Amino acid sequence: MKKRSNLKDPKSLHDTDKMKKQAGKKRTVEKKLPAGGQSSSGWSRRILKAFLGLCVVYVSVPVILRLFPGLLGHVLYSHIFRVPFLVDLSRPEDLSLNHTVNFYLTPEEGISLGVWHTVPDTQWREAQGKELAWYEESLKDGVPVIIYLHGNGGTRGVSHRVGLMNVLTAAGFHVLSLDYRGFAESTGVPSEAGLTTDALYLYEWVKARSGRSPVCLWGHSLGTGVATNAALKVQEQGRHVDAVVLEAPYTNIREEGANHPFGKIYWMFPGFDYFFLDTMALNNVIFPNDENLKTLNTRLLILHAEDDGIVPFHMSQTLFEIARQAQGSEQRVQMVPFSGSLGYKHNGIYKDARLPKIIWDFLRPLGA
Repeated sequence: MKKRSNLKDPKSLHDTDKMKKQAGKKRTVEKKLPAGGQSSSGWSRRILKAFLGLCVVYVSVPVILRLFPGLLGHVLYSHIFRVPFLVDLSRPEDLSLNHTVNFYLTPEEGISLGVWHTVPDTQWREAQGKELAWYEESLKDGVPVIIYLHGNGGTRGVSHRVGLMNVLTAAGFHVLSLDYRGFAESTGVPSEAGLTTDALYLYEWVKARSGRSPVCLWGHSLGTGVATNAALKVQEQGRHVDAVVLEAPYTNIREEGANHPFGKIYWMFPGFDYFFLDTMALNNVIFPNDENLKTLNTRLLILHAEDDGIVPFHMSQTLFEIARQAQGSEQRVQMVPFSGSLGYKHNGIYKDARLPKIIWDFLRPLGA
């Protein structure tokens, strides 16, 4: 018998090696595939978790606001956002308001309000180095005095507010701007009644020192509700504010809340009125411009940009019709719209070159 040889055919060895290599590649591919699959599923899980997290936040916000209605007041007033940062408001000259005095008023015990008084540019040189007493005396010069009541968020030092002060003082007006209680360095906690008291106190302070100079309340955005509230309080005392300017006004805070960009995020949310609008009422936040204008009897000017994305332009149109019908006069109630093509939006009307003439034409009939 022939012995079997232990030697293998070279060709057979080559085929075996080739098969092993192919098997190795197959195992490598098989190992990689699960890893790729796990990576894809990991991303899917992360996206799903993020989506569920957003849903939880979306649902939680209205519930939390309803359980703790005071939080909605913080959202509405946004007074904790004290922009511009790192600015000493006691030094208005740092914002190029170098014909301005900073001072503080106390409308109630424990409440201190920061106020700026900027004199007309024509008095710039004379104002250098002067104390508060000189600024108080200057209010009697017969030039119209504008009390500026700003909107929510930030301080009297925000750029568009300073921009308006510069425009008005360059046009020859006195401007007094305050930060309501709880805003900037002013002490206290904001509320509708509190803001109205602050504006009314400053108005009376100015009237006691301005002689025959006309005094106008100018409200912007949230400040329009403060302005009409204060003007109505004066009227209820048997007097009248000389004039009121409403820049970007809303009909009332409930309707504004429903039309605000934040409100639009939730307008389809079940119980939107209950969780948001009714909660504002629980905070006694109404700012009823529409109701105020039904009885307010004073010269009124409404300014609004058609492209305002915060307060809808149609609200000014509604207020204009209410006021004109209530006062029965097209001379005492005026409205100036600004085309959307100008791009002024909510805060930019002060940029319009026509603004000084518009304000002078409105206030000049008051005389001095």
